[in-house]
Amino acid sequence: MVCAAHAATPITLGMIDGMSGPFANAGEAVARNLHMAIDTVNARGGVRLPDGRHPLRLEIFDNKQGVEESLIELRRLTDKRIPFVLQGNSSAVAAALVDAVERHNRRSPDNRALFLNYSAVDPALTNAQCSFWHFRFDADANMRMHALTEVVRNDRQAKRVYLIGQDYSFGRMVAEAARTQLAAKRPDIAIVGNELHPIGKIKDFAPYVAKIKASGADTVITGNWGNDLTLLVKAAREYGLDAKFYTFYGNSLGAPAAIGDAGVGRVRAVAEWHPNAGGMQAGTASDGFYRAFHQRYPQPQDDYPLLRMHVMIEMLVQAIEQAGSTEARAVAFAFEGAHYRNAFHDATMRAADHQLLQPLYVSVMQRVSDGSIRFDNEGSGYGFRTERRLATEDTILPTTCNMRRPTR
Repeated sequence: MVCAAHAATPITLGMIDGMSGPFANAGEAVARNLHMAIDTVNARGGVRLPDGRHPLRLEIFDNKQGVEESLIELRRLTDKRIPFVLQGNSSAVAAALVDAVERHNRRSPDNRALFLNYSAVDPALTNAQCSFWHFRFDADANMRMHALTEVVRNDRQAKRVYLIGQDYSFGRMVAEAARTQLAAKRPDIAIVGNELHPIGKIKDFAPYVAKIKASGADTVITGNWGNDLTLLVKAAREYGLDAKFYTFYGNSLGAPAAIGDAGVGRVRAVAEWHPNAGGMQAGTASDGFYRAFHQRYPQPQDDYPLLRMHVMIEMLVQAIEQAGSTEARAVAFAFEGAHYRNAFHDATMRAADHQLLQPLYVSVMQRVSDGSIRFDNEGSGYGFRTERRLATEDTILPTTCNMRRPTR
């Protein structure tokens, strides 16, 4: 017997991201999370619309992490009349897509698309470049940096900071946010290095680590992600860099295993959630989410649950059902001010700039064998313990967005 939802026309979501090249592992991690979130919706019957229930379906468009390739894939996506564009693993790509979706929606009002951003964190995307057709479900770079520097503020051992990042809009924005926020919160700290490197092209970070060591830095702040982070921290371990790492993504994609014992008590990461967010008490709702993900994807290399992507899919379903339609304008208005809440997380989509507001965790790397955490990352034996949780109201930063909304 075929479920009615699965016999109905599916609602297709088009993911544009890198599924090949140096950051393919990041794209694959996104796809796993989206597939699980979509399957959860479909298992309960799909999305309710006036004509009945419809399943969600994911179609993936490989942009090879390039801007031009992304614009080509967007045209393929809109030619198929897919109403929802999902992307995140590059702020440069996201900026290009925001502009392209704006142009497309003006030219083709009968085939408009909505851009849902799960990871591109350049603050401009919800400030100077904000768009009615774009919604971000990750904290922006300033918000993430705010959380990290709140911890640095109280780290009296931090005296000399080295900034290193990828040479594109996101990496430059992370460095600027670090300089600005450290100057305000810890004016006694010296910035002893500010390095940008080509994105996705460095195979050996030993020369960069040598510069960091020579600077006398006791603290490194980086927004690196994917292999650029893994190779950086691997080189830091191999060449004995004795410094704390404050990272955006140090808990992901091979980084804990690459760091090893050298990262215990030294490497910090910031995220909207992490597997040990439930603490040491077993059986919490947070644990349940993690265990369900681990059961679905039992291979160690697949162990990278991203709560914000599940939140994004659930909020999309809620907005479609409230709008009674998949039409982009109607769904966008339903998104504005929308709330999400489960047993361990809550979030609100700010109408002013389409930035999701949610708690943030700064966590520090630990050994599972030491008994302070219960779950490791990717079977490495190392995981992360909450060092500080910022409530939603403590993560909110002002916006300069001056959004123009369509009248029809």
